[in-house]
Amino acid sequence: MKANRITGLISILTLALTLSVACKQNNNGEKILPSISGKAGEVAVVCSRGDWEAEPGNAIRDIMAQECPYLPQVEPLYTLFNVPTQSFNKIFQVHRNIIWLNIGDDYPEAQMVLNNDVWASPQTVVRFEARDQAAVASLIRANAETLLAIFEQAERNRIIDSSREFEDISIRKQVEQFIGGSPCFPTGYSIKKITPDFMWISNETTFTNQSILIYKYPYTSAQDLSARALADKRNAVTQENIPCTTENSYVIINPMIEPGYKNMKYKSLEFVEMRGLWEAYNDFMGGPYVSHSFVNPKTNEIVVLDGFVYAPKYPKRNYLRQVESILYSFEWKE
Repeated sequence: MKANRITGLISILTLALTLSVACKQNNNGEKILPSISGKAGEVAVVCSRGDWEAEPGNAIRDIMAQECPYLPQVEPLYTLFNVPTQSFNKIFQVHRNIIWLNIGDDYPEAQMVLNNDVWASPQTVVRFEARDQAAVASLIRANAETLLAIFEQAERNRIIDSSREFEDISIRKQVEQFIGGSPCFPTGYSIKKITPDFMWISNETTFTNQSILIYKYPYTSAQDLSARALADKRNAVTQENIPCTTENSYVIINPMIEPGYKNMKYKSLEFVEMRGLWEAYNDFMGGPYVSHSFVNPKTNEIVVLDGFVYAPKYPKRNYLRQVESILYSFEWKE
């Protein structure tokens, strides 16, 4: 069990390294931990019913259950449920994500503590400790961004680890030939289309489609990575390559909702993240998408990894989180 005291904002890179260290160890004859339980995107909050219904619970809900951005319907970032402290037994101990509140005179110093693999693996437990409800609520709100990053990285790591365990190596080899590196594509994904500058890799079921688009084009200036330029390029690529079900219909970014735009760094890769909604012009299809765009220094080309979801019958938060995690698994070929 590893414990790290957090006093301020931790970068996503640091979190990635911290969480990746929390793997199962049995070198000293220690008991191997059981596998986690619970659904993806679910968080158990361990505290008294009084704390859950008062300001500490409100603070957690405001942060963790806020509306997930850029989805076509309202969904929370995380699905929360309360476990009263006296009811926290072996059933709940193996849950994947746990927030634990310790409130009382035994905790005069307000602090946030991250624990990995306490009762199960790969598990993330965040404890908030303070003297009273007001102090712990203030502590939670002060660490809102860190709290979100911890659980986002934990969920992402689980998906990436699963993708690596069940990776389709044949797809990796083709993508590496195409752009010089590749994400991890788990079994179930297949190459749907490939041209000299475009690849479409998808995982399709009767009612869902999770797709990764990969395309490249020459880099001329920093303006090529602006929000407008990236959006225009995406519209051109999808219009040319993604067929729709009706004539004179094509895929575009929803023109009524401006996409989100961020400059990001994950591990050693610097990229532009864009996320928003796509739709089919003259059709009734649509859904969320997220993309990572970066420059290949060897070829001086812009590479775009773009994940989108079509799941009209289902909530889309977890489907999108899965394709986004695939984007984060990208590595240059050694």
